[in-house]
Amino acid sequence: QVQLVESGGGLVQPGGSLRLSCAASGSVFRLLRLGWYRQAPGKQRELAASINKVGSPVYADSVKGRFTISRVNAANTMFLQMNSLKPEDTALYYCRADYNTSRIYWGQGTQVTVSS
Repeated sequence: QVQLVESGGGLVQPGGSLRLSCAASGSVFRLLRLGWYRQAPGKQRELAASINKVGSPVYADSVKGRFTISRVNAANTMFLQMNSLKPEDTALYYCRADYNTSRIYWGQGTQVTVSS
């Protein structure tokens, strides 16, 4: 079992930055594919960025060049550095961990609001 806890969300002005963290329990962190998903009001949950167990990232086109995903296996933690934030980045951001196709874990989410 893997438990995920997100932190770092908040209110920021357009053009600002935030750094999200996802702390995981358990001893299999290094084997997990990790991702940040987001869901805006009235919209479907979508992938923002993911990182595999060897550290290769994948980004949605909407965040490329602005967001950076990273992981520190020794600390069981994943990060999402978000720069040049836009109002359309406003959403509830979820951490997801995939051990395999049948063992997928989600955090409770952290709210990011970009507004002046």
